[in-house]
Amino acid sequence: MILKPKTLNLKPMRALIHDPYLDTLGGGERYCLTLAECLLSRGWQVDLAWDDPSVIETSARRFGLKLSDVHLLGYRLDQLPFFKKSILSRGYDLVFWLSDGSIPFLFGKKNLLHFQVPFFGANRTKVFNKFKLGFIAEVVCNSFFTKSFIDCEFGVRSLVLYPPVDVVRFKPAAVKENIILAVARFEESMQAKRQDILISAFKQMVDQGLAGWELVLAGASLAKASENEFLVKLKKMVKGYPIRILVNLPFDRLRGLYSRAKLFWHAAGFGINDREEPWRVEHFGITPVEAMAAGAVPLVVDKGGLKEIVRRGVGERWRTVEELIDKSFLLIKNKKLYRKCQKKALFRAKKFSKNNFYRKFLEILGNG
Repeated sequence: MILKPKTLNLKPMRALIHDPYLDTLGGGERYCLTLAECLLSRGWQVDLAWDDPSVIETSARRFGLKLSDVHLLGYRLDQLPFFKKSILSRGYDLVFWLSDGSIPFLFGKKNLLHFQVPFFGANRTKVFNKFKLGFIAEVVCNSFFTKSFIDCEFGVRSLVLYPPVDVVRFKPAAVKENIILAVARFEESMQAKRQDILISAFKQMVDQGLAGWELVLAGASLAKASENEFLVKLKKMVKGYPIRILVNLPFDRLRGLYSRAKLFWHAAGFGINDREEPWRVEHFGITPVEAMAAGAVPLVVDKGGLKEIVRRGVGERWRTVEELIDKSFLLIKNKKLYRKCQKKALFRAKKFSKNNFYRKFLEILGNG
């Protein structure tokens, strides 16, 4: 009689991902869901703590991710009482928790606490918080800018894992067009993107003789365009000037704009003191990286995490509208300087690739 070997029924590793802001689908959500895709590609079972099933399809389409195998729990963890929340986390090999500024009690085999926002000034280095941090394997931040505040605020030594940018999907067109592009949500929130400043700057450039160029403002609006007061205000500002406002573009159209644009403008955090109100500036900045990967030279406000992306020679940083105008004119007129910056921008963008994100995340996962 031939004895057949027993089949090993090895259960997949289980991960729980918590992001309380999945209804916004911003940069933090792209971060968490790319992490989910990474785990799925390596055979993990991934549970997402959310109650709206449409989030899977919507986020997969918006961010270009493969998320069909993500399992939705059907409820949000912040809606559960403490006891149930703690018991739930105990059954996972990994719990990845995007913080809203608080520190949860987590009881997974490995718990990673992630900060997208540089929370500051609440004196969170309390004894109780230190006790809860004892259950956290690593605190992970999205930039060194965020880390500088989180480490001080919570008394930790966090790791930096830059957000993933799928840079291979962005390439410069064979022929660039005279387009200045800005990509950001159309909203006046705690972290306003300040498209109004960019419109004012471009109008001044046109008034000073700039011809044959256009400014394109692309971005998402959670509210209907007609009900978005900030968007209505911007549309009134652009009348009579070669400025287009494009709302909720499909990814392929947006990618086409990136590829054709020569310059990229970013103004989030303009007018804010990033040491006193760090949460109001860009904590990292995914769209400038996408632009750089597509060969658009970035001109970004000299605040927050943007300073880590646009290093010397990659593009330009500015603090005043006059400085933005002067540096833009310089790049438009000096073709040699433009080509030099474009080359460095293309190279710099690779540092923030999705593959690098995968690799570094798996290194963190393997620690301990």
